[in-house]
Amino acid sequence: MAGDPRARTSLHTAGIVLAGGQSRRMGAPKAALEWHGSTLLHRAAGIVARVVDGPVVVVRAPGQKLPSLPAGVELAEDEREGRGPLQGIAAGLRRIGDRAGIVFVTGVDAPLLHPALVRYVLASLRAGDDVALPRAHGFAQPLAAAYRTTIAPRLQDQIAAGQLATGPLLARLRVHELDEPALLADPGVAQHDPHLHSLLNLNTRAEYEAARARPAPRVTVRVPGQQRERTVAAATLAAAAAAAGLTLGDAFAAQLAGYGALDDPLEPLCSGDALTFERVAARR
Repeated sequence: MAGDPRARTSLHTAGIVLAGGQSRRMGAPKAALEWHGSTLLHRAAGIVARVVDGPVVVVRAPGQKLPSLPAGVELAEDEREGRGPLQGIAAGLRRIGDRAGIVFVTGVDAPLLHPALVRYVLASLRAGDDVALPRAHGFAQPLAAAYRTTIAPRLQDQIAAGQLATGPLLARLRVHELDEPALLADPGVAQHDPHLHSLLNLNTRAEYEAARARPAPRVTVRVPGQQRERTVAAATLAAAAAAAGLTLGDAFAAQLAGYGALDDPLEPLCSGDALTFERVAARR
């Protein structure tokens, strides 16, 4: 549809998840923090992977140990520890290379990120833009933004000059800002993330505990032999199966509407997801 950024979604999009921060205010590595039976890192990588059609790269600090990752997710390392997100983005872009033209960047500490927002931000990057940058909750959100991978040389130049803040980089780029009304103009974002919780970062233990205390997402489940759908609270595929009284693996497999087959028990689920469970024997 003319004028609808969802109609301009680029092929060959990728994702970068920054996991190498020092987490001083949190008091523990964020990547491994528990999230409804999974971890913040597994959730972040899995959500981005649901949207992009190219590689997802997790960037860690040198030698940093990480929890498990979804299948197919790649790793990159910062050249030096503790130099901020720009160096992590640069490392992710080097790993991606020419395999994608646009990349969505997120931190590991945004467990309320919704695929609808990722999809809309990526689709909002216009032909003349370098960055599609959400601005919400009073701040620009460079770690929930879409970037052209062609910014890599300018990013490297800035890092080489010792400028490690995002502000100077954005000042050199063609930025398309997406304010709150623009973000909520997307029907998917408005329906599933009306308060733009996707853009909340967890920097302190109190923020993490408050976010973790929120109920798990409400998802729809269709079960073999049952006429009616049911709605359950579940943040992972395994939790959804358990809530429906099912066992994944030899007995049942799952299909996510609009996406396809799921086989990772820790596959992150989000509000509005609709799962259909099938008996494995019936599919042969």
